[in-house]
Amino acid sequence: MTTGLHPGGSPQDPRPTGNQALPQRAQAGPAPLHADNRTRSSVITARAAASFDPVGRSVATARSFVRDTLQGWGFADIVDDAVVLTSELVTNAVVHAGTSADVLCLRSDEGVRIEVADRYPEREIPLQASAVNMGSPDREGGRGLQLCAALAGHWGVEYSPTHKQVWFQLDLPERPVGTRTAGPSLPAELLPLADGRVRVAVVQIDRVGSISAWNEDAEDLFGYAAEHVTGKPLTDLAAWPHTPGTSTGIVEALQLSRWEGSYGIRAASGRVTPVYASHLRVRDTGGEPSTVCLLVRDHERAVLQTPLRASATDTTTSSEGQATDPFEVFIGSPAPDDLDGLLQRTVERARDMLDGDSAFLLLATDDETELEVRASTGLPSARQRFARVPVEAGPGRYGSARMPAVHEDLMVVPGAVPLLGGTGMRSVVTVPLKVEGRLTGSLGVAAESPARYSNEEALRLQFAADRIALAVESARLGELERLRRGSLSFLVEASDLLAGTLDRDQTLALMAQMTVPTLATWCAVYTIADQASDPYLSYVLHEDEERIDGLKALLSKIAPPDPVPTPGARVWPAPAEAAHQAALRTSMRSLGLGDRSPVSSGIGTTLATAAAVGGETVVLPLVARNRVIGMLTLGKPSDEHFRQEILELAEDLSRRAALALDNARLYSERTAISQSLQRSLLPPELPHIEGVEVEVIYRAAGEGNEVGGDFYDLFPIRDGAYGFAIGDVCGTGPEAAAVTGLARHALRLLAREGFGGPAVLERLNSAILDEGARSRFLTLLYGELWPQEDGSAVLKVVCAGHPLPLRLRQDGTVEAAAEPQPLLGVMEDLELYEQTVTLDPGDVLLCVTDGVTERREGTRMLGDDGLTDVLTTCTGLTAGAVAARVMRAVERFASDAPSDDMAILAMRVPGLQVD
Repeated sequence: MTTGLHPGGSPQDPRPTGNQALPQRAQAGPAPLHADNRTRSSVITARAAASFDPVGRSVATARSFVRDTLQGWGFADIVDDAVVLTSELVTNAVVHAGTSADVLCLRSDEGVRIEVADRYPEREIPLQASAVNMGSPDREGGRGLQLCAALAGHWGVEYSPTHKQVWFQLDLPERPVGTRTAGPSLPAELLPLADGRVRVAVVQIDRVGSISAWNEDAEDLFGYAAEHVTGKPLTDLAAWPHTPGTSTGIVEALQLSRWEGSYGIRAASGRVTPVYASHLRVRDTGGEPSTVCLLVRDHERAVLQTPLRASATDTTTSSEGQATDPFEVFIGSPAPDDLDGLLQRTVERARDMLDGDSAFLLLATDDETELEVRASTGLPSARQRFARVPVEAGPGRYGSARMPAVHEDLMVVPGAVPLLGGTGMRSVVTVPLKVEGRLTGSLGVAAESPARYSNEEALRLQFAADRIALAVESARLGELERLRRGSLSFLVEASDLLAGTLDRDQTLALMAQMTVPTLATWCAVYTIADQASDPYLSYVLHEDEERIDGLKALLSKIAPPDPVPTPGARVWPAPAEAAHQAALRTSMRSLGLGDRSPVSSGIGTTLATAAAVGGETVVLPLVARNRVIGMLTLGKPSDEHFRQEILELAEDLSRRAALALDNARLYSERTAISQSLQRSLLPPELPHIEGVEVEVIYRAAGEGNEVGGDFYDLFPIRDGAYGFAIGDVCGTGPEAAAVTGLARHALRLLAREGFGGPAVLERLNSAILDEGARSRFLTLLYGELWPQEDGSAVLKVVCAGHPLPLRLRQDGTVEAAAEPQPLLGVMEDLELYEQTVTLDPGDVLLCVTDGVTERREGTRMLGDDGLTDVLTTCTGLTAGAVAARVMRAVERFASDAPSDDMAILAMRVPGLQVD
């Protein structure tokens, strides 16, 4: 809906005059129906116009428009009839004819004329002086002309090539001279309370703000004689402001053409007397401007206060008899915590009130140095929303949002209101929103024509701003508190999630998933491996999964943003420009205007990608340990911008994400190094032994460990002989793994030098003791294996403090294959001996570490007996099956994860194969 209000004066009739052809008129009914086709000759003193879209809700909006207009003109007597007629005629236009409706209200000395026009001129034109069939009064539609005939003093229908117009005129009832409106007499208890005598102080202020006149009531109210205050500035007596919500200063109020409000006057007694004031700007006989101030006690304000005009749905008192808040009279009653709804309703009512083409409302940022656009109407909202302008734009009262300002022509002072640049607006009036003297926002109304507004409109708009300032500030603070609580919860949750993983890829995914769609529509993460590397596009996410591939392809074709370590978000226009160019080239190819290359089948994808990244894109550096390790890129779709609060929240998130990403990188590097070293402690591969099956299962305890304190080895010594070992270093982790490496490599070296089993272990014991404080004791089972031609195998073993090896015979019996001897790394002088064991065909030798036998579940332990029971069930199984069954039994014995390293070495002699 667009509206216009032109109070006072006698505006030019918009219809053709002089030699111009008048639109064809048609009498809508016979003479008894009082139809009138005379041209208007009355002087038009005011007009109001509005256009309504062809939707059902426009009917209610049109009713409110007419009601507000007539009540503002003081024509409450005819409001109901005018609303009924307008409702029917607008319904015919927007519902039945399906076109938009234009409503024009004209005020004259005789009454009010209302014209309703639609854009459906193809209907039949009624003939002059012929009766018109009005139809049945009970049918649903078509009652507009019947009501006009019944209620209006004059009415008619006019046609033009593009419009059809129905008009009606309502005459004002005759009233005594000096009578405007009257109401029923009120009981005494409902009358405003006043003293025995109501004193109205009349104070006149000259052009420099000094008191030039002071009447007797002023002397009675404040205790000063006229000669004591004449010539003194009013500001010496005024305590400003007295009531919350008063935003205009006393000096500025004295310069306005008309002003009403509360403040205090310091009386001769030294106490401040609250007063209600009505200021009127006048000129004296010499032509000098001055201000006449009428002052009453604040509780007697009803004597001077201009009554508030209520709309059709608003009443001055509630059902309980309580007065309605003036804020609700102006703005309606949106939800108190609905800040966006409150602001949008405010700008719409402000625009309608001042007959503007657009209106906007800005709220102050936390530091009150900038104003942020939070609501607008009649402006490109997608582009203007959340834009920022400085509070102090330049010198003088016109360059500051802290003072009311009227710009008659923005073409004369281009850039005076940056928000309106390029919008076609020529004149604008802006007023501050202040709470207890503190600037909280700014409200403005603009028009496309110059010189539309004056101080009178600024005064009306300031009244509205004063009524809503406190409610807006309360809602703004409520929103800010909710946003801060939400931001805190968001950051706490984000920190928990980021701290819960040390995986680089998962950290990248979490970064993107936390920002989309909470902070942005899409997100891209660039990472930098080192100072010499270029940024790499590591992760892309869009709230619409179908847009991810197109977005990734687009970002891959443009250079990444520069890795600038400066904190804060910076705008990156490259994605939007690249998307725009891609969409333009695609569209031109589809129209045959570009190159001759075949049209891609992905036109829709290209255009959708362009729309997805066509808005604002910002880049935040990921800085950890004084180094830029990447960039977090956030984007919006076409014509959307980021709020400052969102950018600040994203900056906090980027700092946490950068540290989490760098921790994941360091952990990955450390884990890779550790695992590489640990893998070097394990045999590269097990040799193939003719006539012997060998199987090894190894489990290192601890996350990320491939080798712990347990180890195994199987290696050739010389022709036909193999050495094997399984051991357990005290403890787990890297310290135990260091001794593991010493033991494994020493065993190979000493065995290949020709030393027997006892000599090998004795020399290894000395090497361990040489480690000093770093030494750890070691249990070790070492043996040498000789496969025999008859299918058996001969073993010589030494068991130094290690769990005894178990031998499984073909008949299912299990027995120990060695005797226990002292462990290594404790005593210097060891005397060890070796034992010889022969494995017959089908026999199995099982060697394990204590992580197997000491597997616990509460107070129960698997132990040697439990391992023996398991091995008894493995008769006839291969070495691999035996090792797997033992490991499965160990895992099932307890529900908790193993807390110690485990190694299982199984060797089986299958015997000779017979062809």
